[in-house]
Amino acid sequence: MIEREGIAGVTHRSVAREAGVPTTASTYYFATLDDLLIATLLWVAEELCEDMLQIVASGGTAREIARSLARAVNENRARTLAEYELYLLAGRRPELKAAARRWLDLAVEAARPADPVAFRAFLAAVDGLLIQGLIADVAPNEDELEPIVSFLICGRDDSTPATREQ
Repeated sequence: MIEREGIAGVTHRSVAREAGVPTTASTYYFATLDDLLIATLLWVAEELCEDMLQIVASGGTAREIARSLARAVNENRARTLAEYELYLLAGRRPELKAAARRWLDLAVEAARPADPVAFRAFLAAVDGLLIQGLIADVAPNEDELEPIVSFLICGRDDSTPATREQ
């Protein structure tokens, strides 16, 4: 629903209609809309982590990460937009904050990076790339994203000298 209508379209009635159940069913499981949004955020966190684990398990090359990012802002654009809408709502609703941060904790836990600070910086940069991709007139493709991801992973790309000449 959030993909199609945004968070403003989420009500107990609209969720029940979408699920094909009586309105009382959604209110039975989720007393408030915030409870429903928290459950959604936690589900999104699990999904993101599962996607990340697949990339990490396959070696996590810059190309694979760039491909995943390109899919997120192209064919999965509506889903990515919905996820960020949920995350940003957490900035206004304190009760959603822990659920919105869950994916970061799961990502660090799943990847077990040697440098957790660098990994969190990488994740922050990925967030920026995704947001930029969502607002671009033409979303970037994996060829455009690969050198950026490579830079984020290695601290440089092929066009940046490894050492600065004096």
